Amino acid sequence: MTGKKLLLSASMGESTEWMDAAYDQAYQDELNGLARRKELDSSCTVRDFEGILQNLYILQGNDQCGRGPVQDIALSATIAAYEHFIEELKKEHA
Repeated sequence: MTGKKLLLSASMGESTEWMDAAYDQAYQDELNGLARRKELDSSCTVRDFEGILQNLYILQGNDQCGRGPVQDIALSATIAAYEHFIEELKKEHA
């Protein structure tokens, strides 16, 4: 019984690796995009980024039909990237 449980746990862990990889990729892609935008658009302010983040929070809450795990992962990673990026911008301007 213990061997089966251990095997099941290993299989379950392996089955979520794609989720971690997808999150990491989406997070890094979003951070890269935000950095490019900051570099190329000097008119974009912290307030602009905060406005986008607020809309992302609303989008996250609007999930009546269910997005599915792939979209949930992408949205969570995007929100985390915005939160991190905004905090870094605030540190720069402090």
